[in-house]
Amino acid sequence: MRSTPMKARINPIVAISLQTQHGKSAWYCARTKPKHEHIAAANVGKRLGLEVFHPRLRLERATRRGVVRVVEPLFPCYIFVRCILENFSDEIRHVTGISSLVHFGHKIPAVPDGAIVELKQCFESEEPMVVEDGVVSGLEVQIAEGVFMGFSGMVVRTLSAGQRVQILLDFLGRVTLAEVDRRSLRVENRRVADLLPLLATPGSSDAAAAE
Repeated sequence: MRSTPMKARINPIVAISLQTQHGKSAWYCARTKPKHEHIAAANVGKRLGLEVFHPRLRLERATRRGVVRVVEPLFPCYIFVRCILENFSDEIRHVTGISSLVHFGHKIPAVPDGAIVELKQCFESEEPMVVEDGVVSGLEVQIAEGVFMGFSGMVVRTLSAGQRVQILLDFLGRVTLAEVDRRSLRVENRRVADLLPLLATPGSSDAAAAE
């Protein structure tokens, strides 16, 4: 399992083609209900027997309750389904967990095979991709637990084989050098575009209207 620094989350409308694939099997983007990506993917595969691509990330996240290990979808509220559209469009819409198929007006666009191939090259199996926190010198972070919880600062360097870091923070009106557990740090404004730069294609004005 490859381990990749994470700094990102982007809109899942990636290089969508406005051409529908009549009578041919193609990939389509389905919108799910919030937090129902895994339910929708399982139901589409089980009930309809269709191929589903649902890329996920496994990471450690610092919260006010401490560090927790979580699995999150790469594209929140979206999954990819391969089918012959005219045979399955209505069935997919009625699967538990699915909200709609992504469409522009009355057209349901196909996702080019190349876009899915590039995504799958980053995910070597059905298991979630393990993601490192990407904590490096010069990064602005917030401390999520411990005596300095709630303070923000800048990473100076990593220590102890990367398990602890030194950060500069403003404590009681003075700039202080503090040593904290790497896992207690929360990195803000992460973007999947930095994790998968080749897939972060600019969205068109039509994409904003996708449902």
